[in-house]
Amino acid sequence: MAQDVERSPERAKRLPRAVREKQILDAAVRVFSQHGYHSASMDEVSDVAGVSKPMIYSYLGSKEDLFGHCVRREADRMLASLREGLRSDVPPDMQLWHGLRSFYAFVAEHRESWIVLHRHALTAGGPFADEITAMRGKAIELVRALVVSAGARKGLAEQVEFSGEGMAAALVGAAESLADWWLDNPGVSDSVLASWLMNLTWLGFNDLVEGHVWRPTE
Repeated sequence: MAQDVERSPERAKRLPRAVREKQILDAAVRVFSQHGYHSASMDEVSDVAGVSKPMIYSYLGSKEDLFGHCVRREADRMLASLREGLRSDVPPDMQLWHGLRSFYAFVAEHRESWIVLHRHALTAGGPFADEITAMRGKAIELVRALVVSAGARKGLAEQVEFSGEGMAAALVGAAESLADWWLDNPGVSDSVLASWLMNLTWLGFNDLVEGHVWRPTE
């Protein structure tokens, strides 16, 4: 229902296109995060943004187009936040910890964005799920590069190159699952979440780059 989402206090006057698009996208993310793609209405987006439906169609297209714009913008913002949090002047474990903390800080600050990306874009399927797959691929590559770099320092580049992408995919999946859990259990800080995941994964990563590999017994 339209009354469930906070509305713009008044219909906005003439604004530059970039400002108007941001206004519409901010409202759309809010509405989509609450109702999902299929149940959200353009009427509510119009009401929350404080602009007419024809203006939304003129600026950002149909509901499908609008949702696509939301997914791409929030994915780009999340990846930018992750990249900004990475540091090359610290050991590999601290690089990863800073990256994880930046990711969870983004989820904390942009809860609605993460709900749109992780819950609604995936369930909507089609090109929206493809956008999430592309976003996840970029995140995996960031982690893979970090692990391979750490292995190269130990003279184990070939070994880590073989398994690095798979290990990075596992870490990204774990980070996403923990973020999803966090939405319903918010009483934990982003630094604690990052530390939990480091304790779960880094000991294994560290053994890998040190050349210590677990194998099953006969």
